Amino acid sequence: MVLEGQVALNEFIDIASALNQGTEKLQTASETPRLDAELILARALDVPRSYLFAHPEDMLDPAASARFFDVTARRAAGEPMAYITGEKEFWSMTLMVTPDTLVPRPETELLVERALMLLGRRATLRVLDLGTGSGAIALAIARERPLCEVVATDVSDAALAVARQNARQLDLGNITFACGDWIEPVADQRFDLIVSNPPYVRASDPALAGLAHEPASALVAGEDGLDDIRRIAASAGSVLAEGGHLLLEHGSDQQDAVAEVLREHQWVDIECIRDLAGQPRVSIARKRGG
Repeated sequence: MVLEGQVALNEFIDIASALNQGTEKLQTASETPRLDAELILARALDVPRSYLFAHPEDMLDPAASARFFDVTARRAAGEPMAYITGEKEFWSMTLMVTPDTLVPRPETELLVERALMLLGRRATLRVLDLGTGSGAIALAIARERPLCEVVATDVSDAALAVARQNARQLDLGNITFACGDWIEPVADQRFDLIVSNPPYVRASDPALAGLAHEPASALVAGEDGLDDIRRIAASAGSVLAEGGHLLLEHGSDQQDAVAEVLREHQWVDIECIRDLAGQPRVSIARKRGG
C-alpha cells in the first residue's frame, strides 16, 4: 500500500525525500518525528544516522524503500520506537526490550537514583527488585553497586528472558533472577532494600489507549491503580530487614493514596520524591525497627 504523498514502491526515492515523507507521516504519532524517521531509515539501509546527513541525494532501492515505509507505518500506528529498534537507553545502558516488557521510562531513573543514595558505594547489601520487566532498575543498581547482591523477580518468564539477556550483555555477575508473583519466589530470603515499579494505571484510564502495544499486565492494577501496590505493601516487610527501605514508583496523582496504603501496613518514615518535572513519583518508606 502506498502512503498518501508517497512514491510507488517500485520507484526509486532519495534519502532526503524519504525522510521528509516519513517525518510528515509521524507528526501526530511521535514527539520526535524527524528523529524517528532517521532511525527507521538508518535501520532500513543498515547504515549509521550520519550517513543520511552526508548522502541525502542517494537513492533507495525498492526493497529498502519498502522496509522504510512499512516500519514507518507501524510507528505511525503507535508502536513504540523501542519495540521497532529492539532497544532502549536507560541509565546510560542500552537495554534489549520486547513487547513482553514495558519500555523503560526516563522518570524511573529517579527510583534508581534514590536507591543508590541508600546504598553506600562500598555497601555489601542485598537488594530486591519486584516486577523487574526488562531488568532496567535491577541492572542499573547492580552496575552502580557491584558489591551488592541484586535479586530481581517477575511473574513473566518471557520478561525474565529479556532481563537475563540484558544482564549477560552488560556482563553483570552480581544479579540473579527468579520467576514468580512478587515476593513468592524469595519468601525464604532477606533483603536490605526493596524497589519496585509496579503496575499502577487505573483500568479505566483513557491513557491506556496510547499504550496498547505494551503488556497490559505490567500497566493496569485494578480500578484505582493500587491493587499491586497494596499487595507489595502487605508482603514486602516479610522479606525486608528491620529498618530496611521500600521504594515504589507510582502515578503522579497517587501520592496520598500510596502513603495511606503504606501506613495501613505499618510502614514508617514515609516520604514522596518528585521527578524532574516536579511530579510526585517515588514513595519511600521504612520498615519499623532497626
